[in-house]
Amino acid sequence: MRRPALLAAGCLTALTLLGSAPVAGAQPGVPTPAVDASSPTRVVSVTMATDRRAVMSVFSSSMNREIQVQVLLPADRSVPRPSLYMLDGVSAGEESGYTESTWTQKTDAVSFFSDKAANIVLPVGGRGAYYADWAQPDPVLGVNKWETFLTSELPPLIDARFDGNGVNALMGLSMGAQGAMNLLTKHPDLYTGIAGFSGCYDNRSNETKNAVRATVGSTGGDATNMWGTNADPLWAENDPSTRVETLRGKQVYLSTGNGFPGPYEAGGGFGEEIIDALTVGGPLEAAANICTTGFADTLRAAGVPATIVFKPYGTHSWRYWQDEMHNSWPVVARALGL
Repeated sequence: MRRPALLAAGCLTALTLLGSAPVAGAQPGVPTPAVDASSPTRVVSVTMATDRRAVMSVFSSSMNREIQVQVLLPADRSVPRPSLYMLDGVSAGEESGYTESTWTQKTDAVSFFSDKAANIVLPVGGRGAYYADWAQPDPVLGVNKWETFLTSELPPLIDARFDGNGVNALMGLSMGAQGAMNLLTKHPDLYTGIAGFSGCYDNRSNETKNAVRATVGSTGGDATNMWGTNADPLWAENDPSTRVETLRGKQVYLSTGNGFPGPYEAGGGFGEEIIDALTVGGPLEAAANICTTGFADTLRAAGVPATIVFKPYGTHSWRYWQDEMHNSWPVVARALGL
């Protein structure tokens, strides 16, 4: 995402969580073609970028388009294995022109998972879509039926093509953390656990709804096309905080910084990356801290166990998420049965 849009999203998200005015929706753009549900979801192609990295093109019946999915494969592929689905932040691979997930662009995911006995599934795309099923097409972001794709269409294809054993877990950051938590709490029979970094998991207040609107709006989309007006029941239907009982018995790892500079901002001068981390990542992570604190309170009140990490520093930026990808692995490994 371009820096001005990120800055706007960071400030608006922080402000809405502190009680600001509602965020305006995006202006109409190019019309979206109707979905042809008669075409079955199928694997269109699989190419090997390396001997351990598959690039899969999947035609999604629900979205009527091809979706790229990359899969990092384990060294030992002689036995069936679990799958970890890794969901992106708001840009969803935009930095590469949607040729790969931002996870593999910005972290050491390829090397870190190289000795893990699991399929690492990385959907590419879904910018600003929260990995949700939208109520209607958006003039800018098009048709989004990511919940259907990720929970119904894709898993059987992954298991069939890459010898999955039916055990699935989720990892997500920022927008992807909220999306992952929504998927797990709506489909608890499909997933055994989750790792979520710097996410918001509660849609009950207008402030958190407007924070979602700010995030979607930063991509040019309009969240009204996703879940309607703030009074629409769809917001409650996609609110993980109302379904925390589904997390009982799951492996749950959540983490957040607090928006203050940390080791990755120290001594970094005033280059663009550091300025972005402070002016954009600081407010965003402060907002994520508020969200995670509230969700932790909800879990605690319900008596649902979870590993929740509040760091005394940290901005909304990739080097901290790389750390958390590493730190969360013991919990994720238990979820995957490894």
